[in-house]
Amino acid sequence: MQRYFTTFYITEIDLPEAGRVCDALQPEWANLRFFTGSRPKAWIEGGCRIEGARFVATGPSNRSANFELGKSRFWGIGLLPLGWARFVGLPADQHANLIADGHDHPAFARFTALADSLFSTDGDEQAELERIMAFFSALPELDPAEEARILAIHSALVDPLVASVGELVERVGIGQRTVERLCMRDFGFPPKLLLRRQRFMRSLAQFMLDRSLKWIGAIDGHYHDQAQFIRDFREFMGMSPRQYAALPHPVLELFMQERARVHGAAAQTLDVPAGTAPRAA
Repeated sequence: MQRYFTTFYITEIDLPEAGRVCDALQPEWANLRFFTGSRPKAWIEGGCRIEGARFVATGPSNRSANFELGKSRFWGIGLLPLGWARFVGLPADQHANLIADGHDHPAFARFTALADSLFSTDGDEQAELERIMAFFSALPELDPAEEARILAIHSALVDPLVASVGELVERVGIGQRTVERLCMRDFGFPPKLLLRRQRFMRSLAQFMLDRSLKWIGAIDGHYHDQAQFIRDFREFMGMSPRQYAALPHPVLELFMQERARVHGAAAQTLDVPAGTAPRAA
């Protein structure tokens, strides 16, 4: 099952009764998040907004997702593009930059049974994890040929040596039109934008893991100059790098550091699909 998911993770936020915490997520793959306790306010930068949902579903994004949350316990399930293809099975580009109440949105209707039965009354994490695994294991599998093509594209996207659509197409070994169609259908965006997002996320993750580098030391080598990075930052995060660095990130900063320590990648978009490995830079 590993090749379908980024991670399953359980998070507990402990605050005074009226306390709230705010943070902003970076661009990422699709996610399913199930809450008990406080329910979030959440919104995509420049897009839709929800409040009070027990089941928050997001599509693949190239924008910041903001949230405000009180004392809560929640499970998060990150869907890699292969997971989106198998478990959602709808065009990802039609659900890009979407945040929705999963109980109300038809794209996520099959997951409401999990949302309604997930949490144990005694907070038994292992029992809850087993429910998640049993639920996804029972869903129909993809055609192996389709899986292979999605994995090939994903493997090329996360390789820091692949910097252009031409290099991506050459690495995957199928026609450019087919690559473009599969990227839209299963990844949510055209290949050129996906490569830009990877370049940006490598830079942002490096900064979040080691702020002593400053932005100039964290910028990915595929950027031509700092101005190009700043343009991407404004497009993807809705603010400048300086504005972002000045904001507190009480949830995300700790989460990224722990994710890098345990999982090997600080952000979802940097996860290597199962069975593949990036080439050394």
